[in-house]
Amino acid sequence: MELKIKGQIINLRKLTKSDAFSIFQNAKDKKISRYTTLPYHYKLKHAQDFIKKTHQNQKRKTAYELGIELKETGKIIGMMSLMKINYDNRNAEVGYWLGKKYWGQGIAKEALKLILDLGFKKLKLSRIYARVMHPNIASAKLLESVGFKFEGRLRKATLKNKRWLDDLRYGLLKEEYKK
Repeated sequence: MELKIKGQIINLRKLTKSDAFSIFQNAKDKKISRYTTLPYHYKLKHAQDFIKKTHQNQKRKTAYELGIELKETGKIIGMMSLMKINYDNRNAEVGYWLGKKYWGQGIAKEALKLILDLGFKKLKLSRIYARVMHPNIASAKLLESVGFKFEGRLRKATLKNKRWLDDLRYGLLKEEYKK
């Protein structure tokens, strides 16, 4: 499967070793780690290890963790992933993050639509779900803007920085998704 998905201002693509510094530069911001599984004090080694892991997951077809490449520069400015792919039940979880200086420009929405196309059209999934650490309202709004429905709240589901956060669960069915 071709692992470069072309968009208007960004592409989603398989990571290379040379992307480690760009990932590190964007992921090290405390505001990125606040509502993601990324550690705060993100190091270059984290990015290097992550790239290796993405290659293993793609080979096994358990996840497609693609870099958000800014067409203008060719640099990776965030990640968009389909993870926990369950081929028997035709579903997967979507996860993402975007470098802070790229927030509010429609980039995450474009990347999300591209990964949904991969999931629904190429992988033939029936359902894609997401979890949002409350109070990450921007992420919830992003999901809702492409048709995700709120499905429930798991109270105190995530311990982040010594604080319990609720997980908000969202889902999107293939028949609900319109490009």
